[in-house]
Amino acid sequence: MSIEIWELLSYIVTVIGLPMAILVFLFEQHKERENEEEEVYQLLSDNYQDFLKVALENPDLRLFSVEVTNLNEEQRERQLIIFAMLCSLFERAFLLLYEDDMAPKQARRWNSWEDYILEWCQKPNFRDSLPKLLRGEDPGFVRYVQELISSGKTQS
Repeated sequence: MSIEIWELLSYIVTVIGLPMAILVFLFEQHKERENEEEEVYQLLSDNYQDFLKVALENPDLRLFSVEVTNLNEEQRERQLIIFAMLCSLFERAFLLLYEDDMAPKQARRWNSWEDYILEWCQKPNFRDSLPKLLRGEDPGFVRYVQELISSGKTQS
């Protein structure tokens, strides 16, 4: 092979092969990021399912009640602990999934968590516990929850 053919082949690789390799690399990186985001979402969802099991194991606390429930001291303490678990899960979801400017897939994932937060904020026992639960939490998360409540979206 002559030097001209080698030069021609190197130009072809440079003009076609290199950009193609970069595009394939970027596509794979994007796919990997999406898989990681999906895995995070799935793990959070599994944690919420675990929380629901804890809630079901404590029917005397009436955690799903949309009315104020009168509980004894021990029940109030258990309820507060379970609400703290839930609030911590919501904060973790916020930190891992929420962004101010989300792509449609990200927004769809976050909206399901926002629905959970809204649902729980409609429960008076949870809502009344929020000032105590939000102390020390991420400032962005606290602001987000307070804005949800003040927006009126949490009204039944």
